[in-house]
Amino acid sequence: MHFVHVVQMYHPVTSGSVKFFEELGQQLVRQGHRVTILTTTAAELEAFWLPSKKEFPSGSQTHMGTTIIRFPFQRFAPHPLVYPIIRRLLVELGRLRVHVRLLRALSSFTPRSHALTTWIEANAADIDVIHVTNVTLDGLIHPVMDAAERAGIPVIATPFIHLGVTTDPSLVRYYEMPQQLDILRRSRAVFTMTARERRFVIAHGVSSAAVHTVGAGVTPAEVTGGDQALFRSTHNLHGPIVLQIGAMARDKGTLTTIAAMQQLWNNGIEATLVLVGAPLEHFVTAFTKLDPDVRARIVMLAHASDQEKRDALAAAQLLVLPSRTDSFGIVFLEAWCNHVPVIGADAGGIPDVINDGVDGLLVPFDDPRTLADAIQIVLKDTALAARYAAAGYEKVLQSYTWDAIGTQMVPVCVSAGTVTS
Repeated sequence: MHFVHVVQMYHPVTSGSVKFFEELGQQLVRQGHRVTILTTTAAELEAFWLPSKKEFPSGSQTHMGTTIIRFPFQRFAPHPLVYPIIRRLLVELGRLRVHVRLLRALSSFTPRSHALTTWIEANAADIDVIHVTNVTLDGLIHPVMDAAERAGIPVIATPFIHLGVTTDPSLVRYYEMPQQLDILRRSRAVFTMTARERRFVIAHGVSSAAVHTVGAGVTPAEVTGGDQALFRSTHNLHGPIVLQIGAMARDKGTLTTIAAMQQLWNNGIEATLVLVGAPLEHFVTAFTKLDPDVRARIVMLAHASDQEKRDALAAAQLLVLPSRTDSFGIVFLEAWCNHVPVIGADAGGIPDVINDGVDGLLVPFDDPRTLADAIQIVLKDTALAARYAAAGYEKVLQSYTWDAIGTQMVPVCVSAGTVTS
């Protein structure tokens, strides 16, 4: 079979969603299927609305047995502020139950790629299944869905819904607009990361029979073996290291982590904060306003290589990710593989990954004081930290390797392409 995955950003971009599609592609290729990745030239998320951000050249390449084709995309907004305005307007119109057709028409003024859709139309006879993702960029997905339906190609969706904090709907409303949910209802199968995400999509009208909770995984050998001594000497680090991996942004809890570390530093606790990931514009602005003494205690690695990331994991005493925008959190699995304890936010899919008090700790989102207390507990109680890390490592081996995840996903993908409508 020929599987076409439509992923808005792809390799060499690093993110949990990119890793998910890389690994699914590998699982399919190993079973004799062809995999083509259709993506855009965006090299980072903000490129979809900020022309100043990095883009890759268009064209095709092979990667780990799959074919990647990169297409240019269109920004319809004449100013970067127009995009969030349109998004907010879509949210408010969706709450007023405006018809899906009108919402789709308005979403066409958000980023999309005519060339990508044209490729699908031209190659439809050679495609067995199309797999779409990231419903927040639905302007890119709707033309793909239409082209697939015209050609009779079944569609699978992996939405990566960010559910945020259960008591605060301010985030999830950007993932439950009628035109976004319509994508899921029209899909033959929907992959969710957690049980919480599964309950959410079913509650919004997706058939329970179509929803498959698969989660994410790691290949332990690929995320271990780092050189902690090299990492420490390269960055002149002594003492404990608190590590956060992921986009540097408020919703990812990066500013909360910095505020928590400031409290610890003020209390005389010596530790270095290491941040690995792409910094968003608002974070860069906030970071430059910090006191120079605070910035001096933080190591920022905006574009770390896989090897440097492994080195950081090998050197760290603790990984934190107090995020509300993670549908799963692969970095927790990576930390556990390195026998590093973890702290996450009680938000999004994270509570379905971390068993609070058993293999890590959960803290409220955007609560620096509670996060500081949790960090202090883990740093000071090394026996407790070791128990959390060991329990997490056993969980990974039992449930969260990519081979285990692939065993669940591949049959669903194949079935989608063989079952007639």
